[in-house]
Amino acid sequence: MKKLLYLFITCIALAFTSCTQTGNYTVKSYFAPVDTGVQVAGIKMVSVQTPVGKFKVWTKRFGNNPRIKILLLHGGPALTHEYMECFESFFPKEGFEMVEYDQLGSYYSDQPRDSSLWTTPRFVEEVEQVRKALDMDSTNFYLLGNSWGGILAMQYALKYQKNLKGLIICNMMASMPAYEKYNGTLRTQMRKSLVDSLTAFENKGMYKDSVYQALVFSEYYNKHLCRLPEWPDPVLRAFKHVNEQIYVMMQGPSEFKTGGRLIKWDVSKELKNIAVPTLTVGAKYDTMDPEYMKWMSTQLPKGSYLYCPNGSHLAMWDDQKVFMNGVIKFIKRVDDE
Repeated sequence: MKKLLYLFITCIALAFTSCTQTGNYTVKSYFAPVDTGVQVAGIKMVSVQTPVGKFKVWTKRFGNNPRIKILLLHGGPALTHEYMECFESFFPKEGFEMVEYDQLGSYYSDQPRDSSLWTTPRFVEEVEQVRKALDMDSTNFYLLGNSWGGILAMQYALKYQKNLKGLIICNMMASMPAYEKYNGTLRTQMRKSLVDSLTAFENKGMYKDSVYQALVFSEYYNKHLCRLPEWPDPVLRAFKHVNEQIYVMMQGPSEFKTGGRLIKWDVSKELKNIAVPTLTVGAKYDTMDPEYMKWMSTQLPKGSYLYCPNGSHLAMWDDQKVFMNGVIKFIKRVDDE
């Protein structure tokens, strides 16, 4: 048993010290504390200034790599970092420094009630403040956004790409109207009796009715959001902790009824202005059109595309091997350039 343990530790050490893409370092240096004083498992409450005052957002850092620092942007709006915890099983063993982050209004961060805060430009400024607080810059800063996080990542890049090393847009089209159209296409593939039932609830505004929500979960979420037979605990926790007020205000009352402040969002014609290396990720069963995601990569000056043939909107979970291998390969390639 001791011999096996020794071999295991030796293999980990060799993996860290021989990884040329991310520099030579040791397990000790990778996990070395960045902050002085009492150690808090990498958690840092970052102060952000807004038009209505100062608030704090929750972040958690894993590892220490001055060459590769990845900030994760969760979806929703107003879900949590929790469903992105799967990255903990992949990025650290590659020697990547990664940061989980709950955006303002989300469960682990401050939750002010001023509705003027919930706009895309305000969130962009928040991300920029978080970047500065975490000492990320154009030599090492990778931004990875999923769903709404992809919207936020694109908008951030359009304003602050000078601070980026690489961009990863996961499962998010560059146009809300285009997404709504594709959503309608997916709906036509459902059986007519189901569509009739959903429509009846929607016409009455009964989006929170338990029967309606059960139908959406079983007939849509299980097929297009996460296709695993049993949803992982981090995914369930994220949905349990969603701030519905912000979600509805920005996204709309249902996946089938987009609305709110994002209803006309569209940067499809601006993709040509994002000059940093960018990876778009699409999946066969996604709520987002995988062909559109592929097209996006052709509009980006340094774009590339990753297709997950067994994945859905959370391909990081239900097509995990393809998703993670592709994202890791992209990051190493950009670091090597």
